[in-house]
Parts: sequence; structure tokens; C-alpha cells
Amino acid sequence: MSDIGDWFRSIPAITRYWFAATVAVPLVGKLGLISPAYFFLWPEAFLYRFQIWRPITATFYFPVGPGTGFLYLVNLYFLYQYSTRLETGAFDGRPADYLFMLLFNWICIVVSFRLSFWARNNQLLMIPLIMSVLYVWAQLNRDMIVSFWFGTRFKACYLPWVILGFNYIIGGSVINELIGNLVGHLYFFLMFRYPMDLGGRNFLSTPQFLYRWLPSRRGGVSGFGVPPASMRRAADQNGGGGRHNWGQGFRLGDQ
Repeated sequence: MSDIGDWFRSIPAITRYWFAATVAVPLVGKLGLISPAYFFLWPEAFLYRFQIWRPITATFYFPVGPGTGFLYLVNLYFLYQYSTRLETGAFDGRPADYLFMLLFNWICIVVSFRLSFWARNNQLLMIPLIMSVLYVWAQLNRDMIVSFWFGTRFKACYLPWVILGFNYIIGGSVINELIGNLVGHLYFFLMFRYPMDLGGRNFLSTPQFLYRWLPSRRGGVSGFGVPPASMRRAADQNGGGGRHNWGQGFRLGDQ
């Protein structure tokens, strides 16, 4: 038990709380302590019955059962792996910026599920949010060669789409993964691609109250549109001009 506790405490803070909630909420529903019907994102209940907790519980709940347990565990693994890598990699020392990324992606996913005709019968947000984080990681490490099941190898930029197909085969919904990928692309484009590669304005900015709550640990506040340290080093090596090298990163399965 001490080994499990040490492992759990070693997870970076934001990922640790997200991971714990994604385990605890399905367990509460599975044990029948609270009816799972209260965890789904039903817009009518949210808007007209003032059940304001539903967008939050729908982010952490997943109906674990004989037909969905493997899908749940696979996506729980993706949450742990890629959220940890982002929080300790591109967002190292900038917890406020990482939390803002999760909040931005979460809000976009909630809105897309409200507006999407195909998503109205699929009111759980766990997989889309995990996929949006995985997509951002894959784009920041797009040229890294990763390994997947059965020894297949390909560039990291293709990983979200491979996992989309994989989740569909084992019982997932293409809509969940597709919305997650699209939201992750929106964040990546507005945060990195548009201001850094295309010279556009910076549309995203972390609110100051998040910096006061979660101060940066690397001397000063880092705002959105500032490249991670690995990208700044790559830009310096290239003389500060041209396009950024997005290939710095980790191999799939590295700890």
C-alpha cells in the first residue's frame, strides 16, 4: 500500500486530482451511493432544474461494466500518461497555464456537446477531455516516432487518430474522440500555431486569479503564446527564424 501511495503522490498535482476524481466518481456510481443518472450531462436538467453540477460530474463519470471496463481502463491510462507528460513537460512550472488549458478544452467540449446533434445522446465528457490533452501532446511532439500495439510505429501526430480508431474497435464512440481531437486542435492552433508560426495575435490568456492561486515556479508569470522551454531552445538553435521544431518530446510508454 505504501508503494501505491508513493506512486500516487508522485503524480503532478493537477493530473493527480483529475485522475483521482475519474476513479472516485465512477466508483460512487458503481456502488450505488448516488444514482448514475445524476452524473450525465443533460442540458435540460442543467438549464431548467438548476442541476449545475452535471457538466463537472459528466467529466469524471464513466459507466464501468463488463462491456465498458476495458475501454475505461485504457482511457484512464491515457489520462495518466499524457496529462503527466504535458504537466511535467511543456507546462513544467506553469500549473496555472495547464489548468487554464484544461478549463478551455472542457468549456469547448461542453458547448460542442450542447450544439452537436450527434452528441446529444452521448452525454459523458471523460473521453473527449482526455483526447484533447492527448492531441495537444501529440502536436507538441509531432515528429517523435511512437510505438503502439503489436509493434506498430508511426509519428506522434497520427496518434490521436490511431486511438480514435482503436477506441471505436473496443467499444468507444467516434464522436467522443473526434470532438476531443477537434477541441485539442483548436487549443493548439490558438495557443501555439497561430501566434508563434503564423505571426497572429494571441487570443488566449490565463486569468490572473489562476496565477495567484497557482503561481509559476520559474521566476515570473508565463502567459499564453510563450513557447515551452524545449521550443525556445529549438528556436534559438535555428537562429530565431523560420518555423518551430515541434518534434521534441517523449516516446510512447516512457515513464
